[in-house]
Amino acid sequence: MQPDSSWQPLPSEPEALDEVRAWSLLRAVARQRRAEPRRAPRLSLALGADGEAQLTSSETCCLLVDADTGEFELRRPAPGGIARLFELYLPVCLGQARPSFVFAHIGQSLDGQIATSTGESQYVTGPENIRHLHRLRALCDAVVVGASTVESDDPQLTTRLVPGENPVRVVIDPALRLSEERKLFRDAAATTLVVCGAAARRGRDRHGQAELVALDSSTHELSPAAVVEALSRRGLRALFIEGGGVTVSRFLHARALDRLHLTVSPVFLGQGRPGIVLPAIGELTSALRPSARRFSLGEDVLFDCAL
Repeated sequence: MQPDSSWQPLPSEPEALDEVRAWSLLRAVARQRRAEPRRAPRLSLALGADGEAQLTSSETCCLLVDADTGEFELRRPAPGGIARLFELYLPVCLGQARPSFVFAHIGQSLDGQIATSTGESQYVTGPENIRHLHRLRALCDAVVVGASTVESDDPQLTTRLVPGENPVRVVIDPALRLSEERKLFRDAAATTLVVCGAAARRGRDRHGQAELVALDSSTHELSPAAVVEALSRRGLRALFIEGGGVTVSRFLHARALDRLHLTVSPVFLGQGRPGIVLPAIGELTSALRPSARRFSLGEDVLFDCAL
């Protein structure tokens, strides 16, 4: 990511960082790590008069980031909540220097449900977590969901609540059972792919306005590793697995996730549709124990798990 010659930095006097400026800086870090992953690990960024962030010299920067350790320094005044934004999102931004970086999010109730028994899921978590989802979309190359999520929610999977480009939308539908009438197959809001089994393709290249990506499979499921590899070949390396519970669980069980955001809302739903479901274990020593950090999103609590 080379500096724009027409870009002008903000005046040198300190100006407080607000949420809009902080988000511009975070998006710039993600873009830089995707574009030039081998660049020197110390990143210096400044804000232009138009609010957009650019790489710059350390003398004029308002953000310094050590891409190896994740440590950062804000060179402008900032409320405590702004610093927490960098703590939450920088690991996602910096991870995008890897050949493939796969992160997921799931929002659930206190009793571990992502929807009621009838499938109602809008919205288990609060508005702050919904905005968080849109931010994660804006930081990725592609947002990935399973067929059941499209069937239940008919989502748009866009970044309409925050500044940022819409990612490529990817639906995993092994048997190609979803109707072409679904919103994201028709609205042309973003490039859309449907990953299906080779047998389900039946010589077709499109599903509505979505492009079909066929994978060989001897079962009714598609390997998470094969999905990641197929998308990586298309230049989609930063992948956000947004849902639902079955899809996120499969990626977690296959050890195909680098990071998981799990948001818990203070509500009990009773028996419904569970979030993370993994095979049973006999001993606690076999449990998966990721390092985790906690963040408040309004009334919800987000666990940021490094896998």
